[in-house]
Amino acid sequence: MARFSKWLAAAGALALVAGLSACAGTGGNGTDSTDAPAADGDKYAGETIKVGVIGASDEYWTTFTEAAAAEGIDVELVDFTDYNQPNPALSAGELHLNQFQHVLYLARYNVEAGDDLTPIGSTAIYPLGLYSTKHDSVDAIPEGATIGVPNDVTNQARALLVLQSAGLISLKDGGSAFSTLQDIDEAASKVTVNEYQADLLANSLVDLDAAIINNDFITDAGLTAEDAIAEDDPADPAALAYVNIWVSKAEDADNPTLLKLVEIYQTNADVQQGVVDNSGGTAEMLSVPAGDLQEQLAVVEDDVRANG
Repeated sequence: MARFSKWLAAAGALALVAGLSACAGTGGNGTDSTDAPAADGDKYAGETIKVGVIGASDEYWTTFTEAAAAEGIDVELVDFTDYNQPNPALSAGELHLNQFQHVLYLARYNVEAGDDLTPIGSTAIYPLGLYSTKHDSVDAIPEGATIGVPNDVTNQARALLVLQSAGLISLKDGGSAFSTLQDIDEAASKVTVNEYQADLLANSLVDLDAAIINNDFITDAGLTAEDAIAEDDPADPAALAYVNIWVSKAEDADNPTLLKLVEIYQTNADVQQGVVDNSGGTAEMLSVPAGDLQEQLAVVEDDVRANG
């Protein structure tokens, strides 16, 4: 738990450095804007780097590409509308990087496709929240209350981990990114949990004591992220599977140009603030070491195989 807290602190420190650098008239990462990545041993030096994203029109991507250009890197954003496309495109060599997914999503893809794409840096985590129009705190939720969770595999497991962290349920074997309603230890749990289609939970909230609602749908319930009475604990190691990541081919994991782009993203204060603003204030920016992300990916891939 302490390790994740240190990552959060590091992200804050990097943002501070970026802010100070901007005041000094340098590039977003505190280096002279005329500096370009060293060509020695860098097969992508001088190339246009193609980055696959979903939502290229978001304003912070313009900020990012301009910051990269100031560091001598030309970035071309390749916009996708289907989450199933960016990983195969990267594997096929149509992209140099992509940035749209969390560790768990990549693990599922790698196992199913027999691929070895790898994370080379973190972006943010978007906490999943528990909301209620009847109770103003978790402690106020009574014994036997009914809680709604999404019915899709990824969000349901994550929702159950949130409820367990909040002390409302207990999961057999401690729970995992693959937990389902069948894994709830009902005798040791305070509430009853029912599943709903994710986009219907907001409208169903009036009939429930509380519900886990995806960020995309909370406004449908007239709520904001600040109304959550519980959410993912970023200090919980289980949350690492839901950290969003920069992804490259395994052979490019140490490429200087690609790592420079990750650094720009993580240290440019305007880019970071743009991501937060675009998320409606829900994004928690992170700077998780690539080695830790890769270790977590290997663990989750093993879990995917075991639960396949």
